[in-house]
Amino acid sequence: MTDATPRIVASVPVGSPPTWAVLQRRLFDALDEAWRAFSRRYCEPDGRLRYEGPAASRDGADDFYEAFFNWPTLYQLGGADDLLDTCKHHWTGVTAQLTELGHVVDEFERGYDWFHMGESMLLFYGICAADPRDAHFADRARRFAELYLPGSPAGNHDPDTGIIRAPHNGAGGPRYGLNAEWASYGADLTVMRPYGLPLRDLPGITRWEDLADPANAARMGAAMQERIGRGDTAVNLAATSLATNAWLYGHEDRFRAWALSYIDTWQRRADANDGILPDNTGPSGRVGELHGGRWYGGNYGWSWPHGIYSVGNAAVVAAVNTVLLTGSTDRLAIGRGPLDTVAAHAVQGTVTGTGMSISDRWHAELGEDADRPTLLVPNRYADGGWFDHQPPQLGLPVWLWHAGTAAEDRDRIDRLRKASGYDWRTVRAFRNKEEAGHEAPWLEYLRGENPDYPTAILRTALGQVERRMALIAADDADPATFNIHHWQRLNPVLTEALLQLTTGTPQVLYNGGLLPTRLAYHDADRGRPGLPPDVAALVDTVEPDRTSVELVHTGLTGTRAVTVQAGAFGEHRIDRARITAAEPGYPGDPRAYTAPAAATTVREVPVGGPRLEVELPPGRRIRLDLRLTPRAYRPAHQTPTGS
Repeated sequence: MTDATPRIVASVPVGSPPTWAVLQRRLFDALDEAWRAFSRRYCEPDGRLRYEGPAASRDGADDFYEAFFNWPTLYQLGGADDLLDTCKHHWTGVTAQLTELGHVVDEFERGYDWFHMGESMLLFYGICAADPRDAHFADRARRFAELYLPGSPAGNHDPDTGIIRAPHNGAGGPRYGLNAEWASYGADLTVMRPYGLPLRDLPGITRWEDLADPANAARMGAAMQERIGRGDTAVNLAATSLATNAWLYGHEDRFRAWALSYIDTWQRRADANDGILPDNTGPSGRVGELHGGRWYGGNYGWSWPHGIYSVGNAAVVAAVNTVLLTGSTDRLAIGRGPLDTVAAHAVQGTVTGTGMSISDRWHAELGEDADRPTLLVPNRYADGGWFDHQPPQLGLPVWLWHAGTAAEDRDRIDRLRKASGYDWRTVRAFRNKEEAGHEAPWLEYLRGENPDYPTAILRTALGQVERRMALIAADDADPATFNIHHWQRLNPVLTEALLQLTTGTPQVLYNGGLLPTRLAYHDADRGRPGLPPDVAALVDTVEPDRTSVELVHTGLTGTRAVTVQAGAFGEHRIDRARITAAEPGYPGDPRAYTAPAAATTVREVPVGGPRLEVELPPGRRIRLDLRLTPRAYRPAHQTPTGS
């Protein structure tokens, strides 16, 4: 902390502690119990996961890392002091484990698609952000990003055509083809049946049942290896997070230049395709080269298996990265385009009455409202047109708004809200794979229409932690029988509620997003990220040039010093802060049965930098209304002192 950082002393008595503050501190305590229980039950002493099953040819590395994906975020928010070392311990152990299984080379994925690799990288990105001073992880960040730069021996990127040469790529370079298990793609692959045929133009194969013929299954597998297993694909846009993460360390322009160039190349392809982001190019860089001229049909693209769920995620991840890399919202079109494309073909329908490839998540998110007509957007496109209508995945437009707080992106969210057939204020008790999905009630809270949201979501989170702990306690399965998704289904760490309430930020984009939070905190006394012990925070206002937060010291002893920073990467400037202060008089005469009413005033403090320090005596609270200049500084990985 520099001498120029303003220091403010909180003086308003807490009185009766707000329920949200008590629940928030209880959630921190519960999560610190929970991750320890998970480590004891599922991890070996060297940090790896207990697993005795086989390794698939290519799939699976992401699932090992995903078990810990949000643990560094918990540390950054104020989790236990030893959690950071635990995260590094598990990353190191799992990396060694996956090296033995053949998935990892030189500490990085040998070669797989970025829909899955993006998931696996969240643990790594989180560690980098939580501890930028760790030279080993800084070196890894640069080394991993260099795999995609021009001139890299790995050869993933072709600077002449602007493509990443294969849908599967990584430390081993372009890895042509697909999973060996799909060499024959038959009807017995029941887990893939909801997504339909990977290719829909093969003669004699027009429905899933046709794949029961071994000859048809072999033809489909061969065509997939040749057409889906080569060339570039839109989900490779998530690889730009590698370069952005490396750039945040030392602002080396080679990382920034590659990421922006790659994103711009895909944007040009969209511009040439009537504004629709295509999902594939062939080896020469021409869209549709392997698919009869079609802009759709690539791996994890518009037709198969997920459509907007995969293409949109990668595009929005890339869009958020452009804001970090440029300090501008000029390139957000790469993320806006896919969302507006599907919105133009929206219909009204019910979840229960509409066939869709992923229905279980929507039954959880909507509950009884799954029977009510609501907005459905097509997730996929094939020769027959748009299909697979589902409710919009709100995390995507919310992240576009969060990245730039532009009116255009706020309006997009408002249109979705008005077209929805359910009450956005409702908080439901569920936890999906992404540990997301409560964006609607949170947004209503920020609009001033859902005042009970903080208490409701914290109660929900505590209930979900309790359930996960009960599942862990009841789990007597033999590691030899574990499915590779076993651990992520039991990960008891939850950060969505804490991110929303303490930082004013949605849950991270699960397929490879970085986490530029609206606010960040440092424990000034202990020299580490996060809220100090006993301190709770609640952000209730997020506007383009304004963020308001209340800090509460829930304890009875020990003054806490918390540094409030505008932006996880110190990118915003706090111009001034309007703060609440108490008039003299508290705690009053000890002979009185009640405390005197706490009179407060509001005063303004000039700041002129990315952070300020708040001294919180026990039993005191303060409200900070921060007036900001967004993106005033070049973002960087921040140490706890802000240096």
